[in-house]
Amino acid sequence: MSTPHREHAREVLCSAGMELYERAVRRGRLPAEDTDAAPCLVDLGLLHPAVDDPIMLEPVAPVVALHRLLRHSEERIASERQREALLAETFGSLMRIAGPRPSPTDSPTIRLLTGTQQINRAITDAVADASEELITVQPRAGLTGERGQVADAVSLGRDQAALDRGCRIRTLYPHTLRHFPIIAARCERLKGDVEIRTLDEVPDRLILIDRTVAFVPAGEDGKLALEIRHPALVEHLAVTFDRLWRLATPMYPEAAPQPSLNGITPRQRAIATLLVEGHTDAVIADRLGMNIRTARVHIAKLAATLGSQSRAQLGFLIGRSGILDQGR
Repeated sequence: MSTPHREHAREVLCSAGMELYERAVRRGRLPAEDTDAAPCLVDLGLLHPAVDDPIMLEPVAPVVALHRLLRHSEERIASERQREALLAETFGSLMRIAGPRPSPTDSPTIRLLTGTQQINRAITDAVADASEELITVQPRAGLTGERGQVADAVSLGRDQAALDRGCRIRTLYPHTLRHFPIIAARCERLKGDVEIRTLDEVPDRLILIDRTVAFVPAGEDGKLALEIRHPALVEHLAVTFDRLWRLATPMYPEAAPQPSLNGITPRQRAIATLLVEGHTDAVIADRLGMNIRTARVHIAKLAATLGSQSRAQLGFLIGRSGILDQGR
């Protein structure tokens, strides 16, 4: 079984690609399936299908491949310059209609972003300017599958670049995600001043950069977001995060285990709080970031520990036991 190809810049030929190219030059051709371990060879135009056998690939002279790539690059640059000229002409006409140039204080402090592409581009641009701190609240572990791998790679590169500039990163996760492999892997790959803490409940997603710009969801499907630059709102979000951070349990770089009190685990205390407030099993599961079956298992264990025979009795026994006061 071949080793999966590691992601790298499109302009780079990895060591696996170099070895395959040398083999192709020696042998004259290679089966197309061999390039699964180094697709960069085909991307760079260093291999192409054989005329007499399309499932075989033949090496292309480096000077020929380079000439083609440079020509394509020149065409893209020319196209971008033409686009810039058209934009300048279009907006020049609009600015003449709109009148004098507005002052910086007239710029919008809240902007609605639509679509994942625009949202990700705005976040990437803001993080690229970060010089002090990135603050995030992540209520979910992230996407899975190929889309998740791509999004994670983009996010990792973006965050590592900020760390390399001396930024600090602090992230809050729900306590139920503390054992997720994707989070542990992220911690291991990021090098720099990174801290992660967990809470039983966290608010919806938040990205706060240098305490000057914040991004929050504006819809449930992840396709709408608000970019907030109003100083008062940004400061309010930062203060709220700081208060949650002080209440949270350290997870990385040093984990702090949550103690059990009188046989009641921290998870059961969190569930007990929501039970006393009258929430259903579904709401409790959603608030604590777990599936409903897991929530019901915890509720059953809590009831057994307190000797409850019914839901109504459980609420009474929780109040009488004093476990909610012990967890504060």
